[in-house]
Amino acid sequence: MKLLIATNNESKIQGAKEAFETFYENVEIKGVSISSNVPEQPINEEIMQGAENRIAGLVKYAEENDLEIDFYLSVESGLINLYGRWINTSIALIRDKYGFEAHGVAPGYPVPEKYVDEVIQSDLTKVYNRIFSQNELREHKGGVRLLTHGRMTRADLIMEAFLMAMTQIINGEIWH
Repeated sequence: MKLLIATNNESKIQGAKEAFETFYENVEIKGVSISSNVPEQPINEEIMQGAENRIAGLVKYAEENDLEIDFYLSVESGLINLYGRWINTSIALIRDKYGFEAHGVAPGYPVPEKYVDEVIQSDLTKVYNRIFSQNELREHKGGVRLLTHGRMTRADLIMEAFLMAMTQIINGEIWH
């Protein structure tokens, strides 16, 4: 099974691969950097728009390079305002070779109100880099692992988003 994912980020690639390996054997995944064409820090609907833009870019890339792909994958992370509270989450989007699309959302975690404006003006990674020491981030191998005291990684969150998207694929006609 050949997967093409719109990123070179190892955590995103690992999370997507682990999700697909839950249900399929012989999973091959290739990452390609594709622009989301949304702001650096997507907010609300921009998250889905970024994921959709990346899928469109992947399809074009595959056509231009004469690649046969079973599933095109993208994941976009950003802030959503949910009932007046800001949550950082990721949306995974999957398109099969026939054009069927499925989406899933990762568990989100709260972003304290005191950081929201700064995150929106720059991005969450830059805020992490300001409020945590580089040693802390390096030692924990990222912000998610640091925030969860080692219980979860970004790859875990991405895997869960792809697993949720795959419910629309693995349940066939019941879900289509």
